Amino acid sequence: MRQLLNTLFVTTQGAYLSREGEAVLVRVEHENKLRVPIHTLGGIVCFGQVSCSPPLMELCGDRNVAISFLSEQGRFYARVQGPVSGNVLLRREQYRRADIEVVSSEIARAVVIAKIANCRTVLLRAVRDRPDAPEVTAIEAASQRLARLLDELRRPAPLEVVRGREGDAARTYFEVFDHLIAAQKEDFYFRERSRRPPLDNVNALLSFFYTLLAHDVAAALETVGLDPAVGFLHRDRPGRPSLALDLMEEFRPIFAVRLALSLINRQQIRGKGFRKTESGAVMMDDATRKEVLVAYQKRKQEEIQHPFLNEKLAVGLLPHVQAMLLARYLRGDLDGYPPFFWK
Repeated sequence: MRQLLNTLFVTTQGAYLSREGEAVLVRVEHENKLRVPIHTLGGIVCFGQVSCSPPLMELCGDRNVAISFLSEQGRFYARVQGPVSGNVLLRREQYRRADIEVVSSEIARAVVIAKIANCRTVLLRAVRDRPDAPEVTAIEAASQRLARLLDELRRPAPLEVVRGREGDAARTYFEVFDHLIAAQKEDFYFRERSRRPPLDNVNALLSFFYTLLAHDVAAALETVGLDPAVGFLHRDRPGRPSLALDLMEEFRPIFAVRLALSLINRQQIRGKGFRKTESGAVMMDDATRKEVLVAYQKRKQEEIQHPFLNEKLAVGLLPHVQAMLLARYLRGDLDGYPPFFWK
């Protein structure tokens, strides 16, 4: 089993990352701040005005450590990746199956079923945690609608139907999302999903988590030899990591949504940590962003039971496990792709 490695998040503006032997050296204003052995890292994420030396990029490429460059608020800019790993035959099989709608539909259906089931688990846990809340009736009704959508997807369906059901489920889920927020309602509320840019505190938090998750999933796919750009559920588009977005669907409820709700409801973050720009976009301040990154890393270290493997593993390994299972399916080792169901 793959070891859970750390992700180095660099948020200090003006930081410069360079190679020092077999380690990453972080310098700020010509002062050494941190040394991290390369063998302990699974990825590096740079926010804002952070730069890396070419020798460090060479080291990271050789060791399969991806470097992602994001804006201060988490908008993806670029990614530095070493030589493609894995067997070229696996990618050829990925491309071939992506061009066959029936095959794409089956993989997409598995992913969407897991996403809907995991979203429904979030709703059911909210009811369990606050059984006397006035919003319980609406949450239970949404849960029942998701259950009906799951039933409709038990049978094979055309790709457009699968995408349509995924859209129906997302609307149902987000219609009651505001009911899941139990604290700080003046500062944290949800009306609708807004992405580019996020227009309220909750959307800013969700978008930030989704960006972190996209980095982890894309790195996992590269590790097993799959192309993050060619998906089955999401259409190909220049610059879009469609397969990473596919696999992310299973994890959004447990990585992003559940963690965002926990930070808000436990008041680990506050409304004063967010500000609105002249364009209307909502941004996190440095302290809040660091708090969120720490929470994300801690979440990845928690253990969870994998229903298909029937063993416990760190949450942060889930993208790697699912990427491995997808690769095994494409190679013909499995009869179908087993998505991750959160219990």
